[in-house]
Amino acid sequence: MNEFSFSVPQNITVGKGSLAKLPEIAKKSGGSHAFLMSGPHLEKMGLVEKAANSLKSAGIAVDTFTDIEGNPSVETVDKATAAFKEAGADFIVAFGGGSPMDVAKAVGVTAKYGGSITEYEGAHKVPGPIIPLIAIPTTAGTGSEVTAFSVITDHSRDYKLTVFSYEILPAYAILDAELLTTAPASVAAACGIDAFIHAEEAYISTAASPFSDAMAEKAMSLIGKNIRRFVANRGDIEAAESMLVGSLFAGIAFSFARLGNVHAMSHPVSAFFDVPHGVANAVLLPVIAEYNALADHGRYLTIYNDISPVPAYEDEFEPMMLVDAIRDLCDDIGIPANLTEAINNASKTGPVSAEEIENKIEAMAVDAMKSGNIAVNPRSSRQCDIKMLYRKAL
Repeated sequence: MNEFSFSVPQNITVGKGSLAKLPEIAKKSGGSHAFLMSGPHLEKMGLVEKAANSLKSAGIAVDTFTDIEGNPSVETVDKATAAFKEAGADFIVAFGGGSPMDVAKAVGVTAKYGGSITEYEGAHKVPGPIIPLIAIPTTAGTGSEVTAFSVITDHSRDYKLTVFSYEILPAYAILDAELLTTAPASVAAACGIDAFIHAEEAYISTAASPFSDAMAEKAMSLIGKNIRRFVANRGDIEAAESMLVGSLFAGIAFSFARLGNVHAMSHPVSAFFDVPHGVANAVLLPVIAEYNALADHGRYLTIYNDISPVPAYEDEFEPMMLVDAIRDLCDDIGIPANLTEAINNASKTGPVSAEEIENKIEAMAVDAMKSGNIAVNPRSSRQCDIKMLYRKAL
């Protein structure tokens, strides 16, 4: 057993309709002027206004910032930081999926300590507590409300940088399953499989501990048994709550056990081709699960029984059965069949040729090898292995 330690210092509220507790929680944080960060979709739906009005009704001033894209950029962090300072706010509310969460954490750093978010890239470079942050997820995917990571795209390098520091953990999180019910099926699928992969990679990580295992096992059970049902009907509150809590537990798991090759390789795919993060993860997962099968020491069976409609017993199970079960799950929830399809689906300028993709594989492999997740993948990997896996995923 690895030596391990853990601390979960956040205040987390879970329950249907718990968004109504935002003013109460804001007052607990000591804030009087909120900077509410979200995306354009939630603004169009009126949910940003609803959250803002709940704060205003409690006498809390509110400024909003909703110009946040998927795979958010360094430039977006800079704009949001300037807007925060101009507003004179004293706390941040991150309202949305992983992108608003990532930007909010980054703004919490740069608004307090100055400079560009690129200066805080890597591990433990944030010098102290950030601007107080309340996180309210509207997707069951990233678990960002309980993670110590912020991932931001640096277009000058075609690179997704990671800031890792326990200082950027949100002080409060509100998990309200009613906020998940308006998500399109494609978003529910991509976010849901992302959450599952957080748990799966944490579970087989060489840095796993009994604490992260407990979180990961429960996360895989909740997500694996509910993801098909939730994608089929986002109005199913019971399934939505299971997905949201599963995502929460998965986020805690990988905050302590890290991830693996899937996430190390998916970030360059998103940086170079703008493929949504969850989709990039999902199309890489079966290929990497097959690669890692040689290193399995019994954990694949647990994962298999969480996602397969038909359970298997130890005496009949082979690790490759998990690879097939993953492909079946991805097919059931509408994930693209391979990396080529995912890249072309994401393209805004027409079809992307096989040659164009091949020309990026070397650079993507170089960037993937920079990730700390490679070091904790259960099967050791060299750059040539990463290139092979990219090509196999095509």
